[in-house]
Amino acid sequence: MDAEAEEKYIKAGKIAAKVRDEAAKMAKPGAKLLKIAEFIESETRRLGGEPAFPANLSLNEIAAHYTPVKNDETVIPDGSILKIDVGVHVDGYVADTAKTIAFSDEMERLSNASRDALEEAIKLVKSGAKIADISKRIEAVITSQGYKPVSNLTGHGLERYFLHAEPRIPNVATRNEARLKDGMAIAIEPFATSGMGEVRDSAPALIFMLLGKKPLRGGDARKAAAFAESFKGLPFAERWLPFDSTFKARLALRELREKGVLYDYPPLKEKGMVSQHEHTILVKDEPIVTTL
Repeated sequence: MDAEAEEKYIKAGKIAAKVRDEAAKMAKPGAKLLKIAEFIESETRRLGGEPAFPANLSLNEIAAHYTPVKNDETVIPDGSILKIDVGVHVDGYVADTAKTIAFSDEMERLSNASRDALEEAIKLVKSGAKIADISKRIEAVITSQGYKPVSNLTGHGLERYFLHAEPRIPNVATRNEARLKDGMAIAIEPFATSGMGEVRDSAPALIFMLLGKKPLRGGDARKAAAFAESFKGLPFAERWLPFDSTFKARLALRELREKGVLYDYPPLKEKGMVSQHEHTILVKDEPIVTTL
């Protein structure tokens, strides 16, 4: 990794951390998710970054990939648990970070399990570290506190304009022989649950990524595709689309989906409550956690 790329990763991380922590202060029972999401995205831009993906604000059994729709009236319930997942990029260099906010003692214990697992995992990060050792430590910390790690969600590498690159960093023990390499940017994100330890897709999808170009018949579909191209392969939200109605937006997205050029990110749902904490780390002999 050259010095310019490192500098941009670090700048993105500083912005993401500040926005994440300010959003966490807004998260209280009765607060609207839409207001928090709009703050995250606008503040990211004000501070000199761009959203690397729409603000994810996932409640209770939803582990990830919920972002509000236009005019969303959803509020944070009493006794709930909220995952605030923030992505920021500077010239395509991404910081990915998350924090869980708990609104009961029981949910606080669940939040602590994923937070403690993240802290312990980061201690193992260095050039040459075995990914299997990191995964084993994450699982051990979460299970020691009476919860299950979510087995089908993983940490991941980060590359320019590419959110989910190699290597994968599972939250459960694995026989993976891969090792971290100097210069990698990675996101470690333990998910802990009181449920089964596995998420499933739910509906509707509200976050999307454009996969490529194909001839499109509808004017609105062409408009949506042109808008999506500006994100250079990073995800966008339905509510970001430049239409005056949700109906028009969804018709345009349907044509893109039918043409095979749209990737959906459906909300990921568990049977129990879920917590998540996440940091981005630059792998070096002395690793840099960009999102502290």
